[in-house]
Amino acid sequence: MNVVRIAIAGFGGVGRATANLLLARRERYRQVHGADIRLVAVCGSRSGLADADGLEPGRLDALEPGLSGPAFIEASGADILIEAGPSDFRTGGPGLAYIRSSLSSGRDAIVISKGALVHSGPELRALARSSGAMLKLSGAAAAALPTIDLLEHSLKGCEVLEIEGILNATTNYLLDAMMNQNLGFDEALARAQAGGFAEADPRNDTEGWDTASKLILIANFGLDADLTMDDLSVEGVQSIAAHDIEAWRKQRLVPKLVGRLVRTDSATRAAVGVRTYPPSDPLAHVSGKNKAIRITTDAMGETIAIGSGTEPLATAAAALKDLEHILTARAARASRGSGGEA
Repeated sequence: MNVVRIAIAGFGGVGRATANLLLARRERYRQVHGADIRLVAVCGSRSGLADADGLEPGRLDALEPGLSGPAFIEASGADILIEAGPSDFRTGGPGLAYIRSSLSSGRDAIVISKGALVHSGPELRALARSSGAMLKLSGAAAAALPTIDLLEHSLKGCEVLEIEGILNATTNYLLDAMMNQNLGFDEALARAQAGGFAEADPRNDTEGWDTASKLILIANFGLDADLTMDDLSVEGVQSIAAHDIEAWRKQRLVPKLVGRLVRTDSATRAAVGVRTYPPSDPLAHVSGKNKAIRITTDAMGETIAIGSGTEPLATAAAALKDLEHILTARAARASRGSGGEA
């Protein structure tokens, strides 16, 4: 049985959900991948816990002060890092230091927070290539909604012409509530916050920055583009007024906050803003906290995925989907290295 050691940096709601789901799936990893998965370290910004033999669920509430930082992860002997800390695309921190350290050491990284990937994506991709480490980001690129996987697997070989994505659950809920429940923006936002799926400071969502970050990741990691935030026009939903809602109702149009990317021979153009759709368009029926992506290709036409999941479990599951991809790739490498069939 191949022992695989996992460390989790960032131990808030998503990090804890990932740890619990990882430990609950250990028998699956043994049976499907022949891997003995051990969670050898977890840490937040000021405290952590490590055990080379593996942490059990009952111990995860007893973190010790001072055990944190990239050196702590390095010392744990982990083979794979799962980075689940706070996201800041303006600085890349705090996840950037963890990811940079791991990739430089040849340690595979599964990234959930978007900030470091938006801020320093080209550098991190180059580090992964030079060290041979794998860098996965399903949890960062819309989590339960498949985005990168569609581009890397389902649509492989096609030329992508256009992408439209409803990539933020909070803004989709807000627009749905304003259109169908006659709520104003402030009341809809208060309900979303009371429901626990809108942040106390919702500006990254409502101003379009979260959607922009996800669009950049899909473009750069799924299409090998080189977009930065400066390349995007970004508008949110915070300025939508009652007269906008009434006009859309009269025209029988449905507003959605959409990240859109168009590729031509000469350029890749990307923007985030409110677009309206007639009822005949599938994106008009993506309601509530659901998300969606429509990818138009030269050979396969339009592919649409619509999904949602209970958070933070859905994001944890997306990250552990990446873990299974890594385990499969590691097994293939080992087979080739031993002279067996790939």
